[in-house]
Amino acid sequence: QLQLVESGGGLVQPGGSLTLSCAASGFILDYYIIGWFRQAPGKEREGVSCDSSRDGSTYYADSVKGRFTASRDNAKNTLYLQMNSLKPEDTALYYCAASQGSWGQGTQVTVSS
Repeated sequence: QLQLVESGGGLVQPGGSLTLSCAASGFILDYYIIGWFRQAPGKEREGVSCDSSRDGSTYYADSVKGRFTASRDNAKNTLYLQMNSLKPEDTALYYCAASQGSWGQGTQVTVSS
């Protein structure tokens, strides 16, 4: 069974940090392009980052560039999203997805004082 499971979300104050994890099972993450997405209440889902281990490229949405960093641990078959300098507008349900069509269930990030 192909599966992605996100974790690491929570409540954090503005300016704080969180690290999200996306663990894959049933397939090898390194073979695919992996993206992080988010959806805030009442808004459309937006892409946050897109990571291809094949060419070493990672692309970020302008809204998170310089604050968020995506990385992979191929030994753990896991993708991470390090989020720094968090803002209230980063509040959303965060998903990871692989280019073979798998999506995780999402993990909630809330940035509030």
